[in-house]
Amino acid sequence: MLKNKLPGKGTTIFTVMSRMAQDHGAINLAQGFPDFDGPQELRERVTYHVNRGHNQYAPLAGVPELCGQIAVKVSDLYGRDIDPEFELAVTPGATEAIFCAITAVVNPGDEVIVFDPAYDTYEPGVTLNGGVTRHIALRYPNFSIDWQKVRETITDRTRLIILNTPHNPSGAVLREEDIQQLREVIAGRDIHLVSDEVYEHITFDGKPHLSLLRYPDLAAKSFVVTSFGKTYHVTGWRIGYCIAPRALMKEFFRIQQFINFSTNTPLQYALADFMAACPQHHLELGGFYQQKRDLFCHLLAQSRFKLIPPAGTFFQLADYSAISDDPDSEFISRLTREFKVAAIPVSAFYESPPDQRVIRFCFAKDDDTLRDAAKKLVNL
Repeated sequence: MLKNKLPGKGTTIFTVMSRMAQDHGAINLAQGFPDFDGPQELRERVTYHVNRGHNQYAPLAGVPELCGQIAVKVSDLYGRDIDPEFELAVTPGATEAIFCAITAVVNPGDEVIVFDPAYDTYEPGVTLNGGVTRHIALRYPNFSIDWQKVRETITDRTRLIILNTPHNPSGAVLREEDIQQLREVIAGRDIHLVSDEVYEHITFDGKPHLSLLRYPDLAAKSFVVTSFGKTYHVTGWRIGYCIAPRALMKEFFRIQQFINFSTNTPLQYALADFMAACPQHHLELGGFYQQKRDLFCHLLAQSRFKLIPPAGTFFQLADYSAISDDPDSEFISRLTREFKVAAIPVSAFYESPPDQRVIRFCFAKDDDTLRDAAKKLVNL
């Protein structure tokens, strides 16, 4: 009989709710993917490179053309010059990059700090490497980090802190005071950082994305992970990347080569071409999604949901306590079956869920989809 290496972990809530949405003919505002396609120019470049013969294995780090474009973007946005050959890895999705980064750092008995509500891929990576996850709840309702609690949680066995900004599911972003606190708590300690920045280009109301790549002292201890799927509306392509100093990336490569040696070749060439030809795309992405956030919040203004507009990501949290006393898992099941709109229960992102009535909607949808969903939601 096989031993369960992830006790207590079943099918992810994203798979469950997408299946439920399909079974009940509901509008899927649960799983975080757009219902519109990526740029036509980008898709055309895929066909071009397939027909040109770029269909064999790519180098471990990624095709040089794409790595070079990433390096240009990182320099332009964050003022950091990276070596695209030794400090960058293109991966089959950001999730794999996060797993490789965790594996590079964590050994049996090591402790890793995560902040709840936390994306559900973090803890399994720690567990599979024999580590112990220490959960710290973010402060509700602004989902800020309690840095005093971080200080109290750190021990001699703490080897890694996993950060996520802009934050899924809350949409909160790190502030400069958070950066200073982070510097202070890891100063002089053998602690590394994994910074999940897959929504790096989706911030609102003029708020900057404070990538750890901006700060040389933090970047020296960090694996920074991001995603092409979120930026170019092509989540099914499963392409992300990780940036880290050469010594850290050496360990990353050592692991990556035995998990999935290379990433889809023609898609990499297509992305490289599009980044060179259309750099404005990622610069305009925040405004594109802010319009959708504002539309969705406006449409739900007459509902009984309580909304706090997010500072980033394409997710909107909604407090439904004025509608129902049901736990969030029960509420979203009824919402999907009876009202034909699927959402995610925020309790799924917690080790110990608080007594809150909060669910997550994805507004990365066509405007007509958002209008159709809102018509149903205002009737609750």
